[in-house]
Amino acid sequence: MPRLEYVAYATYLLESSQEWYMNPIVFKNKLLGALDPEITARLQLRPLKLPIGQEIENPGHPIDNLIFIEEGIGSMTTTFDDSFQVEVGLFGYESIMGGSALIGTKLSLNKVYMQMGGHGFSCRTESAVAEFSRFGLFHDVVLRYQQALLIQACQSVGCIAHHVVAQRLSRWLLLCADRSESSVLQLTHEYLGDMLGTNRSTVSSAAARLQSEHLIEYSRGKVTITDRRGLEARSCECYRVVRDHLNNYLEVQQN
Repeated sequence: MPRLEYVAYATYLLESSQEWYMNPIVFKNKLLGALDPEITARLQLRPLKLPIGQEIENPGHPIDNLIFIEEGIGSMTTTFDDSFQVEVGLFGYESIMGGSALIGTKLSLNKVYMQMGGHGFSCRTESAVAEFSRFGLFHDVVLRYQQALLIQACQSVGCIAHHVVAQRLSRWLLLCADRSESSVLQLTHEYLGDMLGTNRSTVSSAAARLQSEHLIEYSRGKVTITDRRGLEARSCECYRVVRDHLNNYLEVQQN
């Protein structure tokens, strides 16, 4: 697995804990942004680049680091013996990658990699486990996010079984647009086929249909959403279910 490439941010590498508390970082990552500065200090976060294609986890490999995306999109896939793969989870600035290590997973069960490049923060699994074991705020928000991720995976499975490709493609494009905060997505039909669990020709037909309805424009390797409201109407209910859980998982009331 390629090594993570860490970068130095002058505003981040503070020389003392006192400076940390006086100048806390404003995180874009939703989970990190919910934490108090003393918690993020204990996590010993390290900034890193997340280039497209960067492997984060591989099946059967230890989860050495937890990754918090600030910009970019990660993908979790299930891969079969014949190399066929299908996406079961999508990661953006609301997420934590590797969170299953905090609830007992020793070796990764899925392939996780960056489908759109960006940057974020990493912490060693040992530091995260120590903080998780305090049963405080970090423990609570991680479990809430893991629940939202499980709902996303379950909804994806049901969507593949029940909805037509054009609906599934609409859902997936909208979720990617939400995370990239852009209506322009760098994607190929082959890649879209892998993510949706179908072949390239089927995705091409679905994309052509969405383009004929003036919902998207597609050129080689690039998809542009031209009518977001129309694409939401074209999508299945799975988009709204996943979107609402990922947007609101921090607001869940704990009794």
